[in-house]
Amino acid sequence: MHPTLAYHVTNTLGWSQLRPLQAAAGKAIQHGDDTLLLAPTAGGKTEAAAFPILTMMEEQRWSGLTVLYVCPLKALLNNLHPRLERYAAWLGRDVALWHGDISASRKQSILRNPPDILLTTPESLEAMLISTRVDQRRLMRDLRVVVVDEVHAFARDDRGWHLLAVLERLHRLAGRPLQRVGLSATVGNPQDLLSWLQGSGVGRRAQVVSPEKSHSAAQPDLELDHVGTVSNAAKLIAALHQGEKRLVFCDSRQMVEELGALLRERGVTTFLSHASLSAQERHRSEEAFEQARDCVIVSTSTLELGIDIGDLDRVIHINAPWSVASFLQRLGRTGRRSNTPRNCLLLALDHDDLLSAAGLLQLWGTGYVEPTQPPPHPRHIVAQQLLALALQEGRIGDRMWPDWWNGLEPFRDAQPILDYLVAAGFLERDGGMLSVGASAEQRFGRQHFRDLVAVFTAPPEFTVLHKNTEIGRMDPSLLTAPSDGPRLLLLAGRTWQVDWVDWKRRRCFVDPVEGLGGEACWSSSAFGGTSFRLARAMRDVALGADPPVRLTQRARRGLDKVREGHADLVHASGTVVVEEGGDLRWWTWAGNRANATLRATLGPLSDPAQRADALSLRLRHDLDAKTWRRAVQRLSVRLPEVDQKALNGLKFSAALPVDLALDTLQSRMADAVSAAQVLGESVRFLIRQP
Repeated sequence: MHPTLAYHVTNTLGWSQLRPLQAAAGKAIQHGDDTLLLAPTAGGKTEAAAFPILTMMEEQRWSGLTVLYVCPLKALLNNLHPRLERYAAWLGRDVALWHGDISASRKQSILRNPPDILLTTPESLEAMLISTRVDQRRLMRDLRVVVVDEVHAFARDDRGWHLLAVLERLHRLAGRPLQRVGLSATVGNPQDLLSWLQGSGVGRRAQVVSPEKSHSAAQPDLELDHVGTVSNAAKLIAALHQGEKRLVFCDSRQMVEELGALLRERGVTTFLSHASLSAQERHRSEEAFEQARDCVIVSTSTLELGIDIGDLDRVIHINAPWSVASFLQRLGRTGRRSNTPRNCLLLALDHDDLLSAAGLLQLWGTGYVEPTQPPPHPRHIVAQQLLALALQEGRIGDRMWPDWWNGLEPFRDAQPILDYLVAAGFLERDGGMLSVGASAEQRFGRQHFRDLVAVFTAPPEFTVLHKNTEIGRMDPSLLTAPSDGPRLLLLAGRTWQVDWVDWKRRRCFVDPVEGLGGEACWSSSAFGGTSFRLARAMRDVALGADPPVRLTQRARRGLDKVREGHADLVHASGTVVVEEGGDLRWWTWAGNRANATLRATLGPLSDPAQRADALSLRLRHDLDAKTWRRAVQRLSVRLPEVDQKALNGLKFSAALPVDLALDTLQSRMADAVSAAQVLGESVRFLIRQP
């Protein structure tokens, strides 16, 4: 470590030594290796990356903008900025923020005098690259290192592919390969994640650094309870652990609002955080929570990532997240003080939620963590990148464009996409050069191609304002539904009465009113659900396995009822087909994607009027065991059919041939491997009396 840094780490921070992660990371990063740092929340990953990079900056006399620090959330960038700014200042270096909330004048100042380290998001980088006001080559010519925080969060959706594509373009602008440093929570396949982060540079020296297996040797303190309703959950949270700071995770924004209002009604100091609250409202809540003691903050997954909200005493879940990785990330919020264990209380609402939560804890108990798997076939991102590059460069060669992505995997088969962009008028060919065409300007060209920068399409929402203060955003369906009296909304844990609506500008003006009674609603088009491994863990619970955590008496009674109700629907070595009152259902315990794949594979053998759920799918009612077995032996796995209307949820699908866009969605809705496993398992037939 540079002597000045070492002095401040010892004397300013008061550290007597580095953590094992930080010591090991320094060696890997200063060796020039692409590096993945793995540690729980609050495990010191930021310092593990920052200290060796600042040391290299000084010892190798870097100048100009040499380091990009990329985060998935603006709030996380805002949270990190003061800390990184402090460390850099010890060496006379500077750090700046660049995202959508930064003023134009501040951005101009950054362009005139680039900082040593720039904190930003992939979308802001894209906007920078296509802007006519930015000299991209001058700004990026000194770039050497890119740090990607919460890299696992990027890798699991299309923002990750977008980020990798942008990094390859930066590689070309800088004229050198960029060292890549990823920071991540625990994942099931760290080496694969690091290889993915390397992009076209797979084969360069690379290391996974994860010397700390866990926060401590102590087993976390976990408990599962069955409470029945959100109101009962509020009663329990209000009564338990008074005097402590509690973070409560909910699986929807609507539940956050409902629970927050109920807790406040019970006199609990409560703060809320979710994506549809204004940035100012979220920041106010997080800041107030950090400074308070006896209080609760209720959140969706927005606080799952590494935003610092101070020391926590308790983490509580209403129901359970959909993955062990997410559960570990949230669990890591606690136990930061010495001699305090990590802890979590899970409150299941109904019997289905109880089975799901018990299954997740059972899966966690086996030591399993889901592999991080980037979504397959990001062809729509390839189309977006081709258009963005044409904007960035003005014109691109119709044979030279692959050089910008250095053989990055999604671009190896991009020629059909390029041909379609030209044929559909998104790109125009003039000799051997390509430029942005009229169709692209018409489709994406509003406000300096802003729609081309955002990789995701958010559902339309109305901004809710009290006087001139933004409270948050709300689904417009609440403003159009029939109402017999004053229209009341529930937002930021309070009830608001709608004063008037500016339909043209999508703004809703409200006044606060006392009491409850408001409604909250947001739409969601995300395709998620139960994985094959989680569904099979739920089957283990239904067969009698108890997860390795404390179970309250309510939870034990609830699980007894679950097992009683599922007694005929499970067997350990295969699946069950149950006939009951003319209804024929196949209990596969295979998860949403595998069951959707099985439904498509069965074709006319399944009930066309019914969707598959996570645990079962309905069959044609006139099947018998002999017909079933004979038909299944001849089946080969088929991917689910996709309605063309679903393409509206795939941004930039208009810039793809319909067949390629449908194939992309099909591959993302399917789990062909698990479906094939289920088809090969033994099947038990049962007639059950209604």
